[in-house]
Amino acid sequence: MKILVATEKPFAAAAVNGIKNEAQAAGHEVVLLEKYTDKQQLLDAVADVDAMIVRSDKVTPEVLDAAKNLKIVVRAGAGYDSIDTAYAKEKGVIVENTPGQNSNAVAELVFGLLVFTVRNFFNGKSGSELKGKKLGILAFGNVGRNVARIAKGFGMDVYAFDEFVPKEKIEEQGVHGVNSRDELFEVCDVVSLHIPATAETRESINYQVVNLMKKGGIVVNTARKEVINEAELIKLLAEREDLKYITDIKPDADEEFRKFEGRYFATPKKMGAQTAEANINAGIAAAKQIISYFATGDEKFRVNK
Repeated sequence: MKILVATEKPFAAAAVNGIKNEAQAAGHEVVLLEKYTDKQQLLDAVADVDAMIVRSDKVTPEVLDAAKNLKIVVRAGAGYDSIDTAYAKEKGVIVENTPGQNSNAVAELVFGLLVFTVRNFFNGKSGSELKGKKLGILAFGNVGRNVARIAKGFGMDVYAFDEFVPKEKIEEQGVHGVNSRDELFEVCDVVSLHIPATAETRESINYQVVNLMKKGGIVVNTARKEVINEAELIKLLAEREDLKYITDIKPDADEEFRKFEGRYFATPKKMGAQTAEANINAGIAAAKQIISYFATGDEKFRVNK
């Protein structure tokens, strides 16, 4: 089979070599399309491939229509909102992600951002510590569990809510389970967001929810920018000078947020999975999932059933 690695933002060389080694050992061919600047380059590249590995690249209906032989697309990462999963299903194309491969990288970034924040963005003035603070984790998947693990090392009191994970399962991990998202915001000093961007979650982090936080509350977003109601959060930050918003996904309204100097920070680009280890892990996992599918029909990580 012919496997296309289509990455506008390329994998590390070690990841590419790992993908090639895995695929070639199984008798498959790998072709690369890296740093492409025009959609037509992608449309041309997919014309005769059987499988695709992508990162944040958009797999639209136009791309799927151009890929006449395509059977499977794997997004090297957890989120897959850049792929039109419904249309892929119509076309008979399997879409998978690689859950867990980037989880530690994202979780570590949460604490890099938090230490930076509670120490006043390293401006030389006295800050505070994370020890003893209540950390709320919204969604207790792979990333959320890693955040909980690291938080315990900081001596934080860890809480979590996930509407798809029973409270008792959360508490088995040594984490306080709460009964609702609102309770999580009410109880915690810091809330770390790990929810996907879905019809139910888009703009769900709004004025009403964040306003439940106690004085000095911090919201950290390493999930998706779409889950934030930016207009309402800007309104709240203007009214409550004690709140802080920290994100590794630059908001559409970044310029408006910047007026809250000392209470807002966004990384220049999404950085959660930007480590050599995560890059390599996700790329090789994607290759192994494609090989497994062609060998046995394995669809364990399918997201468009």
